Amino acid sequence: MALLETKNLGISFGGLRAVNEFDISVEKGQLYGLIGPNGAGKTTIFNLLTGVYRPDEGAILLDGVNLTGRKTIEICKAGIARTFQNIRLFGDLPVLDNVKAGLHNHYPYSTFEGIFRLPRYFRTEREMNEKAMELLKVFGLEEYAEHKAKNLPYGQQRKLEIARAMATAPKLLLLDEPAAGMNPNETKELMDTIRFVRDHFDMTILLIEHDMKLVSGICEKLTVLNFGEVLTQGDTQTVLNDPKVIKAYLGE
Repeated sequence: MALLETKNLGISFGGLRAVNEFDISVEKGQLYGLIGPNGAGKTTIFNLLTGVYRPDEGAILLDGVNLTGRKTIEICKAGIARTFQNIRLFGDLPVLDNVKAGLHNHYPYSTFEGIFRLPRYFRTEREMNEKAMELLKVFGLEEYAEHKAKNLPYGQQRKLEIARAMATAPKLLLLDEPAAGMNPNETKELMDTIRFVRDHFDMTILLIEHDMKLVSGICEKLTVLNFGEVLTQGDTQTVLNDPKVIKAYLGE
């Protein structure tokens, strides 16, 4: 059974059909790419998958569980985490606290316990600090634990955003144009990071990307969108050699 399935997913804005009859099936452990021209509906699909938008029709299934129409926090708890094209970190907070923010779904304590600093609060905070540091070490960020997130180099901020997403213990990780704004060296390091996350965490990854070198280098399957509809799907090299894709996406 696929980890993620969408069936006839669709949404309109003001009479404009942004996504129409979108079907995808992503297997567990797969590195899957979602590509297409600007305005094709890629980020809209991520917003549908994470509850930012509610679809007009269709279904979203994660591990066979229907998540259609659920709130963002419920979808996160069910196992879908994401990063954004424009990095969204808590810039004035330390790197460690950014990762801890992703842990709160799994290390809860009550407001009462927090205000009055009851024993469970200190025990939970200690456990969260230890887990956050473990994640920072995995991503090579432990030396920056006390630095403000906004002071990290751009490539390290990308890593931190992925580390924070992984702190939610997802089944599926959505990466929205993770290579945006990166130089070639940073992109190569990012490719290594994505492969590492998939292998180390046995993670399923669905990513949006315009960098075709990255797409062809790490994605096993692709879906190509154009004007909100699926143009083609399949193995990466087969899709990238499809004349329809070359015309619609590469402009040739």
